[in-house]
Amino acid sequence: ATCVSMKTSLPMVMRRKEAKSYGTKQIIEGNYKAGQKCVVVEDIVSSGSSIIETSQALTAAGLVVTDAVVFLDREQGGSENLLQWNIKTHSIFKITAILDTLLATNRIVPDVARDVREFVRTVKAPLVRSLQKKEVKKLSFKERALLTSHPLAQRLFDIMEEKRTNLCVAADLTRSSEVLQLADILGPHICIFKTHVDILEDFSPDFPARLKDLAQKHTFLIMEDRKFADIGNTVQQQYTHGVYSIQAWADLVTVHAFPGPAVLTALKQASLPDQGCVLVAEMSSAGSLGSKDYTEASVKMGEDVPDFVLGFVCQSRVSDKPNFVLMTPGVQMDTAGDALGQQYCSPSTAVSERGADIIIVGRGITKSEDPAAAAQEYQKAGYNAYMASVAS
Repeated sequence: ATCVSMKTSLPMVMRRKEAKSYGTKQIIEGNYKAGQKCVVVEDIVSSGSSIIETSQALTAAGLVVTDAVVFLDREQGGSENLLQWNIKTHSIFKITAILDTLLATNRIVPDVARDVREFVRTVKAPLVRSLQKKEVKKLSFKERALLTSHPLAQRLFDIMEEKRTNLCVAADLTRSSEVLQLADILGPHICIFKTHVDILEDFSPDFPARLKDLAQKHTFLIMEDRKFADIGNTVQQQYTHGVYSIQAWADLVTVHAFPGPAVLTALKQASLPDQGCVLVAEMSSAGSLGSKDYTEASVKMGEDVPDFVLGFVCQSRVSDKPNFVLMTPGVQMDTAGDALGQQYCSPSTAVSERGADIIIVGRGITKSEDPAAAAQEYQKAGYNAYMASVAS
């Protein structure tokens, strides 16, 4: 990799086995920008596990990995395993080609060549267990509505099926009139309208009621992206009291898992049966400190409370249980990142590759010259990707 970098004058990054406690303290070291493509260079591929693990670290740092170059492919299933992770392998040599050369130059006898070929054909190198992808049949939203006991989850699946949309718009605007106008314009094309009510400069008590009227008019859910993250009593007060009185108008709220199960208990106690929450399992910002263990613990915590937790905000298929909804933020047609560390992926990538049920789109719509037309484009792209995943 160093030679290629020097010869082509292309930047090189390096993956450490573990972050140092000094210096940059990063797993990925080098000169790069979020959104850039990165080729993984490896000496030998057997199962492909090391390349996949490297790809995961690079992706977490904001880079895009679609290809790997290896010096030798042992032809024991590694290339096929990598394709399951949407990584194409380019090998300099294959073990069978080397056998052909050795045999042709009388370096080995035919019996040895035959035995090695048979070994390569019959003995495959499996991925490490944590990287093995489960074959999960993708059910339709209609089928999944029948598998959940949560009334709000049933309603959400029904909305997505009836309106043919899996689009959630992130209305990160600072004026109430702009938010309400956006909700009215985009209402026919979305299943969820996501708010950040605490950034409104002119919030008034009648704003939630007007937004609820629009939600009823256009049949969508309201999700307040509050990201609750405190002890139970404090969270309950934040949810039910204060200027915003979120519990009185939001169908859904977002919650961080790190306070522990008590945060869910507190919110559930203060909620109606047709309200719920979404746990933030993974974030789309570069350099997020959320580890794999944290994500798994967050999902386990949510799956233990299916009568309140509807699903997860995530960047990958963190749960295979069909009664939970996976929502992926950072979706945009233009997949370059921004100056503040946001990482984008396309609607097709979010749904087909990362397993998203719902795509969350913000600036790709709100900053468009024609938000309604942009919303229709995202609605079509997201739902077509969903239909293709169900059909496959």
